[in-house]
Amino acid sequence: MAETFGTPSGDLATHGIKGVGKIHWNLPATELIDLAVERNEGVFSAHKALVTETGERTGRSPNDKYIVYEPTTSGDVNWGDVNISTDEDTFNNMRSKVIQYLSEQNDIFVQDLYCGADFSEALPIRVITQNAWHNAFARNMFIRPDEERLANHSPEFTVFHAPNFEADGQADGLNSQCFIIVNYQAKEVIIGGTRYAGEIKKSIFSVMNLILPKKGILPMHCSANTNGENTAVFFGLSGTGKTTLSADPNRALIGDDEHGWGANGVFNFEGGCYAKLIDLSEEDEPEIFATTRKYGSVLENIVIDQDGIPDFHDTTKTENTRGSYPIEFIDNRTHDSKGGHPQNVIFLTCDAFGVLPPISRLSPEQAAYHFISGYTAKVAGTEVGVKEPQATFSACFGEPFMPMHPGVYADLLSDKMNQHNANAWLINTGWSGGPYGVGNRMKLRYTRAMLNAALDGELDNVEYTTDKRFGFEVPLECPGVPSEVLQPIQTWENPDSYDKTADNLAKMFIENFTRYQDGVSDAVNSATPRVVGN
Repeated sequence: MAETFGTPSGDLATHGIKGVGKIHWNLPATELIDLAVERNEGVFSAHKALVTETGERTGRSPNDKYIVYEPTTSGDVNWGDVNISTDEDTFNNMRSKVIQYLSEQNDIFVQDLYCGADFSEALPIRVITQNAWHNAFARNMFIRPDEERLANHSPEFTVFHAPNFEADGQADGLNSQCFIIVNYQAKEVIIGGTRYAGEIKKSIFSVMNLILPKKGILPMHCSANTNGENTAVFFGLSGTGKTTLSADPNRALIGDDEHGWGANGVFNFEGGCYAKLIDLSEEDEPEIFATTRKYGSVLENIVIDQDGIPDFHDTTKTENTRGSYPIEFIDNRTHDSKGGHPQNVIFLTCDAFGVLPPISRLSPEQAAYHFISGYTAKVAGTEVGVKEPQATFSACFGEPFMPMHPGVYADLLSDKMNQHNANAWLINTGWSGGPYGVGNRMKLRYTRAMLNAALDGELDNVEYTTDKRFGFEVPLECPGVPSEVLQPIQTWENPDSYDKTADNLAKMFIENFTRYQDGVSDAVNSATPRVVGN
């Protein structure tokens, strides 16, 4: 019979897992981190954070993520290149292999947790992992129940996590040795062949994104904060500033990545944060920096020196360096991870073309358009000494995690914004004065000044001009920001080069939106940008 440690709230035999030597139930993150170091899964930093590596896969594997095609949800899923289907036989075959593999381990780690801080809508989950550090990650990232809720916990979704078990690729009906398969009917997720911890949290996010819209609740890939009277949500793809800008000394953090907007307002899905750490500095992001020096944090793919000091500028292993920590490590936060109905909806983009204004005010139709577009631009690799930006469009700022058609989420957002009279803003945290390699990244202090002005109502009565391509309103002044910074063309040395680049970006928007134009209203289609030409 297996040795049991911690506080059990079930029996792994109900999942088919039998014969394990030791089962570690619901251990706190610090104990799991100690075990991880003992098991050579990572090392301590100088400040006793766990430093670990994810191996070859340092980010998500979108081509290896599948949804089981089954009768209860097949009509709800927007099947295609993002939501890739697999059949029940493939799932059952891989599940049996994962269960057998986990059953052969000397140690198994289990967490019984919740996804959702609003317990009226929370999803009880169980995460069963092969490694102690992945269990610590899950413990950090999801809602940790108190003793009463733990005693009555019954999982409605279970994640079986076997990162060191690899599939046989095509022989198993898969694309590679890696797999993340969600089965809504079985209420299970199986993960193998990747140690990247983000797959655990994103798989459950995808589950919430199918469950909640049917209840009239909008699931959002966003951060959120509040000052008690004024709540804001921040949509944005990785690297646009979601975590950075929502960590504001004058506003309490609700959460940094995944939320729901329901009848009572906004609530965090998670119990922690999963921050990008590339180029992290104590000066620019003091609260996040402080979490990297705490026992209980997990640092992924961070290079440390011989004294155990992290170097957040070293991208030898990956640019996608990460830190997970419980939200309690952020002092300035809401204690229930909830907030009121948002008065401001912020869309963040990192425009490496240097075209979009640093802040713009959107109409409701433009808000829906830009929500569905989900634009940012990433810097590509070097070729003959030149780095070219690449446009990235991800519907709802989280397309890989949205199993339903983007129009479903856009309609919910529009309804909520109209009901609660929310303002919509597009903030460009990217380049000014030219594209990447010519211009400079927008100063964080300017971005914060513009954001604070929008949230505090200081832009309500200033004069605006209308952008001739995108149609949104651009303020002509903002406290703490030079007026020329607000108008991108004024920061470029060559206005003709700006116009040509801006037209090219408009064309990218137009081409991308052809995928969605048949599924949205004429009003939303009217928000499509236009090419001005010479």
